[in-house]
Amino acid sequence: MRILVAEDDTDTAEFIQRGLGELGHNVILAADGLDAMHLITAEQLDLAILDRMLPRLDGLSIVRRARAAGIEMPMLILTALGRIEDRVGGLEAGADDYLVKPFAFSELAARVNALARRKPLLSETTKLEHRGVVVDLLKRQVSRDGAALALQPREFRILEELMREEGKVVTRTMLLERVWNYHFDPQTNIVDTHISRLRSKLNEGGKPDVIETIRGVGYRMATDA
Repeated sequence: MRILVAEDDTDTAEFIQRGLGELGHNVILAADGLDAMHLITAEQLDLAILDRMLPRLDGLSIVRRARAAGIEMPMLILTALGRIEDRVGGLEAGADDYLVKPFAFSELAARVNALARRKPLLSETTKLEHRGVVVDLLKRQVSRDGAALALQPREFRILEELMREEGKVVTRTMLLERVWNYHFDPQTNIVDTHISRLRSKLNEGGKPDVIETIRGVGYRMATDA
C-alpha cells in the first residue's frame, strides 16, 4: 500500500517509515499538516497515519477537511493524548482508528492491516496492465506475456510508479522521492541504473522496450503506436 505518514518528530517518522517499508509498503512522509493535506488531495494513497499535533494544520483538521471533500481513505490518528474524550473526539472527526503514544510497532502494523481489510483501498486497483506487462499489487508479482519476472523491490516500485502514471512522464526527481524517499539529488545515476536493470528483465528474449526515455526529463510507459 501507499501510506502517508504525517509526523513532525523525525525519529518517530523514520521509525514508522522503516518498519512499514520492511513490510512492503511505500511510505510517503510529511512533516506538517498543510503538506499532508496537499498529498492527500494530490496523490493516490491507500491510508494515512496522522499525528494529532502537527504544525500549521493539526491531524483532526486534516481528517475533517478530507471527509468534507469526500475522501474516504482510512485514516489513523497518533497522539500523546490518551484520555477517553480525546479518543472520542478523534473518531467523531472522521478518523478510523486512534493510537496513543508511545506505541509498539507491532500494534501499529496490526491496526494498519485491520484498516486495509475493513475498508476498500482508495484506488481499488489490484492489477496494473500495459502491453502484456502485468503488475499484481497484492501478490507483488510481475509478468510479461504470461512469463513471471523476478524483480528486486526497487525495480518493482519503479515499474509500479510508471504503470500508475501510464501515458505521463515520471521524472527522475519523482522516482527519487517515491521509490527511495530522497528529497534531494544524491548526484548519482541510481535511477538510470535501476531503470536499465528493469528494462533488461522486461525485454528479455528480444521483446520490444515498453519503457520510453524522455531525454533530460525522465521515463514513461511506451505509448501505443
